[in-house]
Amino acid sequence: MVFFNASENIHPMLKKYPFYIKSTVVLLGLTLFVYAMSSLKEILIPIAFSLMLAILLNPLCNWFVKKRTPRVLSIILSLLTAIFFVGGIAYFLSSQIAGFSDELPLLKKKITELFAQLQTTIDQRLNINLQKQNEWIGSAGTSMQPFIGQTLGTVVSSLALVILLPVYTFLFLFYKTLILNFFYEVFAEKNLKEVGEILSETKKSIQSYVVGLLLEALIVAILNTIALLVLGLKYAILLGVLGAILNVLPYVGGAIALALPVLIATITKEGFHTQLLIIIAYLIIQFIDNQFLIPYIVSSKVKINALISIIMILLAGAVWGIPGMFLSIPFTGVLKIIFDKIPDLKPWGKLLGDEIPTRHKGEIWGLRRNKKSLSEKLVE
Repeated sequence: MVFFNASENIHPMLKKYPFYIKSTVVLLGLTLFVYAMSSLKEILIPIAFSLMLAILLNPLCNWFVKKRTPRVLSIILSLLTAIFFVGGIAYFLSSQIAGFSDELPLLKKKITELFAQLQTTIDQRLNINLQKQNEWIGSAGTSMQPFIGQTLGTVVSSLALVILLPVYTFLFLFYKTLILNFFYEVFAEKNLKEVGEILSETKKSIQSYVVGLLLEALIVAILNTIALLVLGLKYAILLGVLGAILNVLPYVGGAIALALPVLIATITKEGFHTQLLIIIAYLIIQFIDNQFLIPYIVSSKVKINALISIIMILLAGAVWGIPGMFLSIPFTGVLKIIFDKIPDLKPWGKLLGDEIPTRHKGEIWGLRRNKKSLSEKLVE
């Protein structure tokens, strides 16, 4: 991050080299960076989540300090508040899953019947006999074993995350002043203003993004649950809440959230009209979410355009798995804030954002400006 004081000297030197040499150096650097991020993911993922949680809990910790509570106790109380909040959600979901597990034998029987009917239909209409189908299923199961192993690895790393998360968060909050002083002292004195603006905007954007995300998830969970209850689907509350949690992943999570109730409706209900109604209801909820909830509730400073969002989610998923998919959008937003503050990187910041220019050339860019969202106003 020595962009501020080094870019003025390095940039003229780079202009002497042809484009293909500069692009090769950049690609090599990105390759080494991605390799390092992938190799160290067990260490970096807990640190990344802890940093976000520390930024989110910082206002609460400061509030306790203003009430003349000792700093260490303030950090502990802030962590306990977060633990109780997450624990309450986990208890609610576990109670719903317990009711779902009671009917697993019936669901398994229904799935077996539907699968047998599907195999018979394929045999009759596509002339693919049962033996051939079973061979394909067996080969598919073999190819799925690495994926299952990766999933189990994700579960194990999640347990490690649960243990390390409060420890790292406590240390980030405790050494906050030391870390901030480090960033200020690394750069030249003339760049202190830019450094302060980046740190301040990063903190506000992450706080407002997470607050807005929680509000959005609550509203989407309520809408999902109401729609599924009206349609008479079993496990409506569980599926509605899970759909809201999955909706945190833009574009990708919405498709998975829709597939779950459609699958349950296929297993528990006759015919296909319920599935069609679920799809219509979820499309309406997605329209409300995209057109009203996200623009007016979630942070406008962390809004990344759809193309970059999908690319970053897939790249982060390939490098860090499911945790990377959840972290991709806020950290891309942080990159956009940094790019917008560095003159040589401003075009990259515009490329990441969703402000659409009205002209493709010229000195004046007509941009669609974003008003402050509800979450940003709450954070302020």
